[in-house]
Amino acid sequence: MNEVRVLTPVGMLGAGFPPETLTRGLELGADVIAVDGGSTDSGPYYLGTGIAKTAAAAVAQDLRLLLRAAADAGIPLIIGSCGTSGTDSGVDWVADMTRAILAEEGLDLKVATIYSEQRAADLSERLNRIHPLAPVGPLDTATLDSCRHIVGMMGHEPIVAALESGADVVLAGRATDTAIAAAFPLMKGMPAGPVWHAAKIVECGGQCTTNPRAGGVLATIDADGFTIEPLDPDNACTPTSVAAHMLYETVNPFTMREPAGTIDVSDAVYEALDPRRVRVEKSRFTPADQHTIKLEGARITGYETMSFTAIRDPHILGQIDTWAALMRKMIGEWVNRTLGLGDDDYAVDLRLYGHNAILDAIEPDRRPPREVGAMLLVRAADQATATAIAKVANPLMLHLPTPDMNYLPSLAFATSPAETERGAVYEFALHHAIDVDSPTSMFRINLPEVGDA
Repeated sequence: MNEVRVLTPVGMLGAGFPPETLTRGLELGADVIAVDGGSTDSGPYYLGTGIAKTAAAAVAQDLRLLLRAAADAGIPLIIGSCGTSGTDSGVDWVADMTRAILAEEGLDLKVATIYSEQRAADLSERLNRIHPLAPVGPLDTATLDSCRHIVGMMGHEPIVAALESGADVVLAGRATDTAIAAAFPLMKGMPAGPVWHAAKIVECGGQCTTNPRAGGVLATIDADGFTIEPLDPDNACTPTSVAAHMLYETVNPFTMREPAGTIDVSDAVYEALDPRRVRVEKSRFTPADQHTIKLEGARITGYETMSFTAIRDPHILGQIDTWAALMRKMIGEWVNRTLGLGDDDYAVDLRLYGHNAILDAIEPDRRPPREVGAMLLVRAADQATATAIAKVANPLMLHLPTPDMNYLPSLAFATSPAETERGAVYEFALHHAIDVDSPTSMFRINLPEVGDA
């Protein structure tokens, strides 16, 4: 093939897109449809539980449109990081929906599933090949064993293996966002530099356009570079909007590491072909001396109970930091006296929304806020203890005055009951990479017969 057209209708499966933009992409000659199905953006809960962030109805709606389009055009559909975090259960969740839709629509598409979950015991035997990524330290067996789910982030190679085996639809576990869009053009012999750079630009659909809500984009990759255009005829790509996407989720705006090597766009040239389309050339890809797979794992750190109250009293708001410091001090004293717990037995986080909950100490605007929502998050080893601590804090969250007040204020709880049990709380425990001899060895590729998933 002299060129390959990659259609990315949306940045994440289940986010929704205008159906007419998908039709437009097919009219422009798309050779493959590539869609990301997940991310770590929403935190460790989804990996820890193996539950998707997106609603099943929303995912099924997008899937139906994508499967119809792939069947009508006779082109592959690739979805990576299924079920948000790419766990085996996430892949099965999307595969079950795919199976049902294919049956309902009477479509005969061969579906491959690629599983990326890893066993802690297997990784423990290879600790000498696992190295930390900043800022974490070396990995040990105890950390691996503490993880509820561990996934390896695949590159393009397992996806290519599934496509070469004849799959019409590839449903992959955890994958780099770029690998999803890069797999098919690399399989067709397109040069690595333009392919990987184009894949990075299209990973989030229309985010590289001047109107990200208008739908996705089409990337046309050839031997010398690639061209990006939006699927909505009223939308536009500009050199700035395209180049700016290298600032998104990257440590360095000019380079980005993939399992197989490094994207380098330091010499890339962005040119407007017309008011809607951008041409990019001189992108490079440098193969790595050692192929690596990034590991992601999540573990339970405790159980959390939340309480939320609202403050409108101008006297408290005039010295809100003093009030918050007193709240933290009083909670500690009351919990110790009432429950007999020390500081090491639990953790309290008081967030002042409307004041400094987002920027905290670096908030530049120090003027008194008009109103503040005070969120109390209590974490303990078990749910009952977390809730008991929140209940001890309840009178303080309702009536705590500042030291100079001669009356008890009445604050406004947002809910009744005031305490909401959030259940298990997770944290990311792995930020490591493992050296591998084969880019596909850690992943299980299942290619069933037509009609199966």
